[in-house]
Amino acid sequence: MNKVILMGRLTRDPDVRYSQGETPLAIARYTLAVDRRFSRRNQEGQQTADFISCKAFGKSAEFAEKYLHKGTKLVVCGRIETGSYTNKDGQTVYTTEVVVEDQEFAESKKFQESNDSGAPMGSAPSPTQAAGDDFMNIPDGIDEELPFV
Repeated sequence: MNKVILMGRLTRDPDVRYSQGETPLAIARYTLAVDRRFSRRNQEGQQTADFISCKAFGKSAEFAEKYLHKGTKLVVCGRIETGSYTNKDGQTVYTTEVVVEDQEFAESKKFQESNDSGAPMGSAPSPTQAAGDDFMNIPDGIDEELPFV
């Protein structure tokens, strides 16, 4: 089975092109910066990330063109596709990218706009502040009273 699920932020606006022919097909390419979950921080103390190339076709590509932009946090489901080509120097170059089957926003527009307006990207809301998705975070120590924890 070839299935991949990623969550990350777009490193730049998607590059969308249309194929030639009777019925042009939209093809979107973008790169997701995906934080490594359990990794050491680099010399500057920043978390490391992997930069994953993704491509979407048809309606998914048109969606990317219309709604996605640099910094958008996405969840992408798809499959890994590998390939190779010979460059102008005669060397074989190997490629790996994710063919997008499904893409969804990973945060609300409201939360994203609050990050765009000056709050640091990784800053979390305070325990009593809404997380941007209209749900209130539960302060520490209350979870013993909740029947479903």
